[in-house]
Amino acid sequence: MNFILFDDERYANFLPLTYTRPVAEMRCGILTIQEKWEHIVGIKLHYKTMDYLQEKFPFQTTADNVFINSGLFPSKSLTEAILNLKSGECLIKENTLLAARMNEESAKQFDIANTVLNAHNIIFQDDIMVLNNLWDIFSLNDRAIRDDFQRLTQGRTSQPISSTNQVIGDQLFIEEGAKVECSMINTSTGPVYIGRDAEIMEGCMVRGPFALGSHAVLKMGAKVYGATTLGEGCKVGGEVNNVVFFANSSKAHDGFVGNTVIGEWCNIGADSNNSNLKNNYEEVKLWSESKNSFVKTGLQFCGLIMGDHSKCGINTMFNTGTVVGVSCNIYGAGFPRNFVPSFSWGSAAGFTEYQINKAANTAARVFARRNLEFDAAELRLFQKVYLLTAEQRAMYS
Repeated sequence: MNFILFDDERYANFLPLTYTRPVAEMRCGILTIQEKWEHIVGIKLHYKTMDYLQEKFPFQTTADNVFINSGLFPSKSLTEAILNLKSGECLIKENTLLAARMNEESAKQFDIANTVLNAHNIIFQDDIMVLNNLWDIFSLNDRAIRDDFQRLTQGRTSQPISSTNQVIGDQLFIEEGAKVECSMINTSTGPVYIGRDAEIMEGCMVRGPFALGSHAVLKMGAKVYGATTLGEGCKVGGEVNNVVFFANSSKAHDGFVGNTVIGEWCNIGADSNNSNLKNNYEEVKLWSESKNSFVKTGLQFCGLIMGDHSKCGINTMFNTGTVVGVSCNIYGAGFPRNFVPSFSWGSAAGFTEYQINKAANTAARVFARRNLEFDAAELRLFQKVYLLTAEQRAMYS
C-alpha cells in the first residue's frame, strides 16, 4: 500500500509557509503532519502538491494507493477508517475529501473533484483535527504536542535527568544524547519532550507543553511558556510563548516572540520582539496572500508569521499580526508594515527588492554552516518563489 499526502485548496491559506513546502511538511506539535502519518503507517509517504514543489517532494504511485488530506492530524478512528477503505472508495466529511483509495491508473490522474464525484463516498462521522489557516499552527499546538507525546513515548522509558535540575510533575521524556542541566521544568501544565542530542542550557525555565527537537538548543536563561515547539536544529533564547519554529532557525538572544510561527532557515536578531496583543484588545487581522487582503483570525493573541530564509536585524519590532514572506531581510528602527512580501529588503522606512542572486548566496552560506548543500533543486525552488511573488513586491515596494 502506497500513501500519498495531497494538498487541497487550503494550501493557499498557508502562504508564505507553503511557498516552499506542502502543507504536510509544516510542524504542529512535536512532529510535522507527514512525520505523524509515517509514524503510524511505518513507511515513507509521498506527496501530491504544487507542480513546482514535486521535484523536492515527489509524487509516486503503485498498484494500490491511499491519498490522505495533508492538513489532517491522525487519530485512532480516522486511521482505522482510512485503512479500511477499499479501492474506489473515499472518505468525506462536510464536503471535504479526507482520503481515497485507488488503483495506479486512477492515482496518476488524481483530481479532488473527480474523486468525490466518481468514487463511492463514505461519510466520516467522528470529529477531526485539521489545519485550515496559518494561525491554527500555534493555536492547535497544545493539543498536538500532547498527542505526539503519547505517540512517541508510549511503552518507552525516558533517559534520566541530571540532579542539577528541578522538575515538577511526571510528564518529562528525554531522548538519548540530550543534555539538560541546572534548569527548572514544569510538566504539571503539559508534557515536555526533549529530542535526541538536544540541549537545554543552564538557567532555563520551561513550562509545558514544550517540545525541543533533535539537535536543537535552548540557550542559557531562556523563558519558555507553552505551548511551544522548537524544531530540529533550532537555537532559541530569550522569552517565547506559544510559538512554533519549524527547523534550523535561530533566535539566539534576548527578546520576545509570542503566538508566532517561524519557518526554516530564519534568524531573529538580538533584542527583537513581536507584539501579540493589540493595545485596544481587539481581534487581530492577518494578511492573506490568497485573498490579497486582511482576514479576521478570531484571536485576541496573534503575533508573527515568518517564511523560510527570512531574517531580521537587532532590535527589530514586529507589530501584532505581521506576515513576513520568504527570504526577506528586515532591519532598522520602527515597526515595518504588517505584510512584507517575499524577497524584500528594508525597514519601516521602505523596502526594495532583495536580488535573487544575493538571496541565494546567503541561503547557500546558511546551508554550509550546517554542512548542507544549497543544490540546484533548492536554487530552482528559490527562483520559482521569486517569480511567483514578483507582483506582490511590485505592489508593496
